[in-house]
Amino acid sequence: MAETRPCVAVFDLDGTLTWQDTLLPFLIGYAARHPSRLLRLWRLPVAIIGYFTSGCDRGLLKSRLIRAVMSGDSRSTVDAWSVAFVGSLGRRRVFRPAALAMLEVHRSAGDHLVLLSASPDLYVPRIGRLLGFERTLCTEIEWRKVPSGEDRLDGALRTPNRRGEEKSLCLAWLRTQYHNLPVVAYGNSRSDLPHLRQADRALLVNGSAAARRSAAASGIPAADWT
Repeated sequence: MAETRPCVAVFDLDGTLTWQDTLLPFLIGYAARHPSRLLRLWRLPVAIIGYFTSGCDRGLLKSRLIRAVMSGDSRSTVDAWSVAFVGSLGRRRVFRPAALAMLEVHRSAGDHLVLLSASPDLYVPRIGRLLGFERTLCTEIEWRKVPSGEDRLDGALRTPNRRGEEKSLCLAWLRTQYHNLPVVAYGNSRSDLPHLRQADRALLVNGSAAARRSAAASGIPAADWT
């Protein structure tokens, strides 16, 4: 019997592996854990208004939301919440059972598992480790070096927001790391279609009607994961 080659299985996070977005719960939980940060929440509507007046730049919005809630805090403080937040995800049934089942199918086949998310590295790499991913690529956030103490969170983006075409660049880079292996990609939104089109096999999961139409036009099948 011919040996089956492994593949590189690339999973999106929010809406694909999870039922919903993870960034807002992360930020809201942080503010609740640190009540003094609640005084900063007046900045959130300002950040959202700025999103619509600055060309709907999602990366800029992400940075402003993070800065509004967490900027200036120490790495140990942020990391402590990250550990608690990720540790609570299983108890809160954040992950879609069908998504976890597909993850196990790929793991059992000996495939290379990659988590590719636009959400920030404040917590996404920990989710990657929790779920047993071999590699995690996500949006990276800047820290400020403090000569006499811990790093402090700046909140600016250290990498481009890993969404849309940026995910295509990530997928192209992954091909240089896994030479000659086919890529299977899973995503849930229209913004995932650029890198899904570049995969050898792709599946749009839990997509909107518009996303399904765009996927169908590109020959990408769709499915619902519950």
